Amino acid sequence: MNRLCKSASCLLLGVFLYACNSPSGKENASASASRTSQVPLPQPYATESVKNYSEVIGWRGKTPVAPSAFKVNKFLDNLQNPRWIYVGPNGDIFVSEATSEKKGKEKREARLSGLAKSQNIGRSPNRITLLRDTDQDGHPEQQYIFLTGLNQPLGMLVLHNYFYVANTNGIWRYPYQPGQTRITSRGEKILDLPAGGYNNHWTRNLLANADGSKIYVAVGSGSNNGENGMENEERRANILEINPDGTGERVFASGLRNPVGMGWAPGSHVLWTAVNERDELGDELVPDYLTSVKDGGFYGWPYAYFGQNEDPRMKGQRPDLVKKTLVPDVALGAHTASLGLAFYDRTDFPAKYRGGAFIGQHGSWNRSQLAGYKVVFVPFQNGKPSGAPEDFLTGFISEEGNNKVHGRPVGIAVLQDGSLLVADDASGTLWRVAAK
Repeated sequence: MNRLCKSASCLLLGVFLYACNSPSGKENASASASRTSQVPLPQPYATESVKNYSEVIGWRGKTPVAPSAFKVNKFLDNLQNPRWIYVGPNGDIFVSEATSEKKGKEKREARLSGLAKSQNIGRSPNRITLLRDTDQDGHPEQQYIFLTGLNQPLGMLVLHNYFYVANTNGIWRYPYQPGQTRITSRGEKILDLPAGGYNNHWTRNLLANADGSKIYVAVGSGSNNGENGMENEERRANILEINPDGTGERVFASGLRNPVGMGWAPGSHVLWTAVNERDELGDELVPDYLTSVKDGGFYGWPYAYFGQNEDPRMKGQRPDLVKKTLVPDVALGAHTASLGLAFYDRTDFPAKYRGGAFIGQHGSWNRSQLAGYKVVFVPFQNGKPSGAPEDFLTGFISEEGNNKVHGRPVGIAVLQDGSLLVADDASGTLWRVAAK
């Protein structure tokens, strides 16, 4: 095992052990600094930063692979860039279909580099599709175009007789009644958001609290590490909190480079998020992570990473923020593009999975060997991580050592029948994982 592999293994074990032993809600910056000093990380630039884009070849009759206690079937495969999944209170399944959009020179460069083929860059479908599997046979009998005319939608939410949509440039809400199969009203824009973004940081996600009094909005950074100037990052790399009518905005947590998946750990009132970390510091930096989110907490971007480790590209600029940086709970591997997040709140899966977190890893481009391209599982007990991340849904990489992939998992949702639904945007497919 080489030096970097040893460092990565120690990092995963060290972060997990310290996360499990940290008292929830009582960690301060000093405790964070102590933990960080004990977690070994490779040095920045220990390996060269490389561009290694995957080539999507489709499934060709294959399917992803789950543990032996589960069966995997193709739920639906006629979608266009299915990025995110939301299950309504009545069991309706909503899928946002959207992708990156680049124009002119950017689009040509993406084609030449292989990025366009890897990430489906092109014209975004900009719609939401409604699915119903009424007989619960693992295939939807009903499919409707629910809402169109959107601007790179991702997050969805049903709350107080409204259907909310997080477009890249703002939050919209539409009058909604359960069972409705199409929205034709114009709706209203309740919140402007900064548009555009580095790679796929166009995504905006939504989550309501238990009593529906607040909505949390995840907004990724507009750059890799602030290279465009921090004046252009206002209201970005944050989780925002708003009232259901869009008023009362405040920053709930900051320094989160690209938080996308959000969820409430079962049995607790703690918000968790999956964060896609920064690029170009080498193969093993910086680890993506799953973390509990502290109200008012700062998680480092772009000045520090994984605790109080100063980013060399921002050296000396904000020592005060470096000192404030909190350590995330669970490392998920560098450049894995950990985006999707769903807590398992049903009882159909074996006991070890109940209450745990499933994370969709969209996959790397800034690593010499592909990383991610799978769904991982983190076990929880009493609302806290209780074990290291483990592979759950694999088989997306066609062969180890090459850059060909069958698809790219991202959004995840738990259906009312207890199965898990995974959006594979690159192949236009939804995969269903159910207990045997």
